[in-house]
Amino acid sequence: MPEPIVVSDDLTKRYGRHTVVDAVSLTVHRGEIYGFLGPNGAGKTTTLRMLVGLVRPTRGSARVLDGRPGDPSVLRRVGALIEGPGFYPYLSGRDNLRVLARYNRLTDADVEQALDQVDLSARGGDPYKSYSLGMKQRLGVAAALLGEPDLLILDEPTNGLDPSGMADMRDLIRKLAAQGRTVLLSSHLLGEVQQLCDRVGVIADGRLLTESTVAELRGASSLLVRAEPAVRAEQVIAATLGAVDVRRTADGGLEVHAEPDRNPELVRALVAAGVEVREIRTSERTLEEAFFEMTDHASREELAR
Repeated sequence: MPEPIVVSDDLTKRYGRHTVVDAVSLTVHRGEIYGFLGPNGAGKTTTLRMLVGLVRPTRGSARVLDGRPGDPSVLRRVGALIEGPGFYPYLSGRDNLRVLARYNRLTDADVEQALDQVDLSARGGDPYKSYSLGMKQRLGVAAALLGEPDLLILDEPTNGLDPSGMADMRDLIRKLAAQGRTVLLSSHLLGEVQQLCDRVGVIADGRLLTESTVAELRGASSLLVRAEPAVRAEQVIAATLGAVDVRRTADGGLEVHAEPDRNPELVRALVAAGVEVREIRTSERTLEEAFFEMTDHASREELAR
């Protein structure tokens, strides 16, 4: 397992009586794309702001790149885009980055490298106000890349983008990860996280519900069988596969919790038993289904308190 470069322990933030982040303990390992997944208002942005030292926790602690959040030595190695980019509208994209570069004692060569990484070199001389939303987001990522940081923290980087812009941003994040960056990515878009991330932390109502790989979160594959008569099909499945979990679906099919490679064996047995097989295919739970299952369970627990 690669070394952890972001670790929080019991991280909590309250404003008055309202708890925004409630005892969040997460771990991000070097070289991975970590998805911080949750609905709007779940506490994602506040958690990220604590990790870069913009907000002090009410309780708990965090270590980022083996240092305290907000320390200058840590911030030099972190690139962050939190709550959207903010630039001077009448300056060009290139000049906006030059302002940041001068502040961080970086050179024009660093600016050009950042523009090139996000494919904005050709439009770098245009005023920021003329940029599309996708270009503004990419310039925000370019600002985060100044100084070649070890860790990128991106807060809803595809927020407000059209499908083409979202695809471009996903490609950019994959490219940055392939270059060896560690990316901590917050999002409420489940499909985006499923396509991009190695591991995820799921947060709802300020509490971290789980932390695991996308594959573990989605669970094992199963077989979806549609056959007639269904009762006889169930009997054949039990006789062929043994003690496997079989349940009826809402549309009359059978969900069989068995490895997909048992498919040919099962088809042969059903046909030999005179069962009419209309469909048999592998069924995989989406991240969306897993997410709603977890958050619905968490909501019921909250109501029961």
